[in-house]
Amino acid sequence: MSDAIRLHGLRKSYGMLPVLQGFDLTVRRGTILALLGPSGCGKTTVLRLVAGLELADRGTIEIDGQVVTAPGVMVPPERRRVGMVFQEYALFPHLSVGGNVAYGLPRGREEPSRVAELLEMVGLAGLQDRMAYELSGGQQQRVALARALAREPLVVLLDEPFSNLDADLRQQLREEMREILERAHTTALFVTHDQEEALQIGDEVAVMDRGAVEQVGAPEVVYQQPRTRFIASFLGRADFLPATVTAHGLLTEVGLIPQRPPLGEGTAVDLLVRADDVAITPGDGAVVVSRVFRGMQNVYRVRLPSGQILHSLQDHTVSYPTGATVRVTIDPGHPLVCFPNGEAVLAEVEREAEPA
Repeated sequence: MSDAIRLHGLRKSYGMLPVLQGFDLTVRRGTILALLGPSGCGKTTVLRLVAGLELADRGTIEIDGQVVTAPGVMVPPERRRVGMVFQEYALFPHLSVGGNVAYGLPRGREEPSRVAELLEMVGLAGLQDRMAYELSGGQQQRVALARALAREPLVVLLDEPFSNLDADLRQQLREEMREILERAHTTALFVTHDQEEALQIGDEVAVMDRGAVEQVGAPEVVYQQPRTRFIASFLGRADFLPATVTAHGLLTEVGLIPQRPPLGEGTAVDLLVRADDVAITPGDGAVVVSRVFRGMQNVYRVRLPSGQILHSLQDHTVSYPTGATVRVTIDPGHPLVCFPNGEAVLAEVEREAEPA
């Protein structure tokens, strides 16, 4: 599969403020890549550089093998074959839905049939005569996507398009957005600071921090095998439990975990555990500090004798009052990640020897 976008060595500063410093990223054709990171890390700047709305200080950008940004090269936005969906949608309030979509078509090709086709693709068939300001936020977002797809772009760029929507509508439109992009066989670069959104929509997730990519991979890999403590903490709630490597596994305050990282015995590590890795049962050894009710689930904060806090994800039917004593066990059923010195090391699950 060829590459749709290649970014190499991108640098961008605003005055004395460096935003991107040697930024590299590749997006494979036909995939949706979610670019995830905290506010101010440079995500939107990357999108604007790809679109041609900003000029890089240094570095190269290739789209479908064509160099569009390089020293002495700056292909204008309209010749880059990219479609853009902005955070605020940027619809024209004086135009109808059909007029907004037609605006994205090449001049002279604003056929009503093509507009109707695009609106049907995004689930807005029959609304072409309605004014843009008469639509809900979710409908406006779909109009913006239809307009971005109108020119049959090589790449669609999406800048946090769900950030202004309520939680239920965000969930619905994430699913619809992914289906629409797949049906259109379009490559997409999707910017978000929402971890759940990135994991749900992206075929791949690239995690950014301070102007550089920390890790790129399938959502499951980036979540379960983060390379750094920053990624582990940013991709969902993370607790770090002190442990010591032994011949039989990882010795922790809550007992021996039969997993062995490729490290010498006696090595001290911080073990990444997430709330779904931590089980609690009636017993002694820890105290329930608080409970957060999340509808189908409860998230408990429990304090170990050392003062270490762990979170435990439990079914909504599991109920412990604040102050209750519980027994904590860790049996995740998958390899855990250790951090001996800030860099991740993946443990291996110890298996019992099979009988001869």
